[in-house]
Amino acid sequence: MPYLLLALAITSEVCATSLLKLTDGFSRPWPSLAVAVGYALSFALLGRALKHIPVSVAYALWSGAGTAAVATIGACFFGEALGRLQWCGLALVIAGVVLLNLRSTH
Repeated sequence: MPYLLLALAITSEVCATSLLKLTDGFSRPWPSLAVAVGYALSFALLGRALKHIPVSVAYALWSGAGTAAVATIGACFFGEALGRLQWCGLALVIAGVVLLNLRSTH
């Protein structure tokens, strides 16, 4: 159950971050409200997950998976160019999360 909460927190954060572009600098109320709700939900779910998952593991997964997902969404849906160097950077983020989790004691 804690990892399901963490997965939902990551999904909520990724959705909120992806919607940031649609807020037009927070000048559009509905996308802005969706971003605020998404981040609030993400932090609430992350907080619940932290009752059972070490913070080093949970935050690494939350931030690393979120970073990789948002970068991929930006490339696929917003036409943002990612070069070889950026893809290598994303691979390093993912590798770092995996290495942190190898050493963790759950």
